[in-house]
Amino acid sequence: MHSNHRLDRLAIGLSGLCVVHCVATTVLIALLSAAGGVLGAEWIHEVGLTIAMLLGAFALYRGIAEHGFMMPSAVGGLGLGVMAGALTLPHDGTEAAATIVGVLILALGHDLNRRGTVHPFGKVTA
Repeated sequence: MHSNHRLDRLAIGLSGLCVVHCVATTVLIALLSAAGGVLGAEWIHEVGLTIAMLLGAFALYRGIAEHGFMMPSAVGGLGLGVMAGALTLPHDGTEAAATIVGVLILALGHDLNRRGTVHPFGKVTA
């Protein structure tokens, strides 16, 4: 198994943890304001986004070097952009919704990267 596949799987796992974090934060803020205050801290979002951007950029770049396709990186970059933009939104549920959308787009980019995408002439590469 290529090391890039492991990086993409790790990045997909991190994306999944981000979704769990966003959903848990929203639920906990609604149910337990004390716990929500800790999980909803701005620094957690900033640190999480920084880790996602570093890991995502590295894994997606490795994919370009390995299989030469730009589409996974473009999709993943869009997801990272949506996640970064979500940090500017109010904490009324819109930030969590936008972050989840960004995470799902990023995970799609990593999945395309892991699969090697579709060859320009229609052949599926793996």
